[in-house]
Amino acid sequence: MRIVLTAITAIMLLASGDARSAGPEIPGNSIRIIVPFSAGGPTDVLARVVGKILGEKLGVTTYIENKPGASGIIGTEPVVHSPPDGTVLLLTATHHVITPSLYKSIPYNTKKDLSPIALVAQAPNAILVNKDFPAKNISEFIALLKKNPGKYSFGSAGTGSSNHLSGELFKQMAGVDIVHIPYKGNGPAMNDLIGGHIPMLFDSLPTVVNASKGGLVRVIALTGLKRSPQLPDVPTLDESGVKGFNVQAWFGVYMPQAHNSPIYKKLVAAMKEVNESDEAKRKFAEMGVEPGELYGDEFRAFVDSEIDRWAVVVKKANIPPE
Repeated sequence: MRIVLTAITAIMLLASGDARSAGPEIPGNSIRIIVPFSAGGPTDVLARVVGKILGEKLGVTTYIENKPGASGIIGTEPVVHSPPDGTVLLLTATHHVITPSLYKSIPYNTKKDLSPIALVAQAPNAILVNKDFPAKNISEFIALLKKNPGKYSFGSAGTGSSNHLSGELFKQMAGVDIVHIPYKGNGPAMNDLIGGHIPMLFDSLPTVVNASKGGLVRVIALTGLKRSPQLPDVPTLDESGVKGFNVQAWFGVYMPQAHNSPIYKKLVAAMKEVNESDEAKRKFAEMGVEPGELYGDEFRAFVDSEIDRWAVVVKKANIPPE
């Protein structure tokens, strides 16, 4: 009877797909997750949520290490040179696929030197205007910009950020001329928008909801293809006439190039469990982001396509490489 029960238990463990019981062990039973941005930002907060749940799924201890600088390059480089044994991961944002087009050279090959594991979360960017801005909707907004080429400016969290390039793509697709003003982070840009020093701002949805609901600014459009449950009355650019406009701020997990090794496959499976967990869904909803649904090869193909896509946008915008 004991043998039968043991066999049944083993079968149940295999069937459950429990990340702890599948694949090779992670050396030292610990994972260091490098975030190439400062503590307290959305990427860092996501990493701490993911790290906690991932550690529980794998039965290991996880550590978050912040290494900010150079649009994510400073934190990404040590991951590239780490052993591909699962002990070091990278959790980074959309900057990862944009930096190859913004720098003359970076110390790694973004497509070849990392193995994309999973799309963690995503959220649209938003177009915000000062509460006194004359245009009340996208039609009025575009008409005003076309009537006054070069007169208006838009802020962003910095050159090469997802929200900066959302603005550049909007300029290209809407046929308008607005001047980009880069800031050193979301906070200073939002403060200047509220204070009336800039008329408009492209920013990620999680950072604008409270300011919008407080009446300090107005969100007139979102950059994704569907409306957000957090701001259900705000239309998308696509439905407002800028057809096909789709930009998401997104966050992904990577490891050093692992060539589909067993440990890579184990981490892909574990991240799927993380994203599908009730805890992650609840925490992500509180942040205003949605769990990702791309893993392994599908996520790798998405990353490569995003690198190519933003290269075209950067080139058309005539942004000189650093």
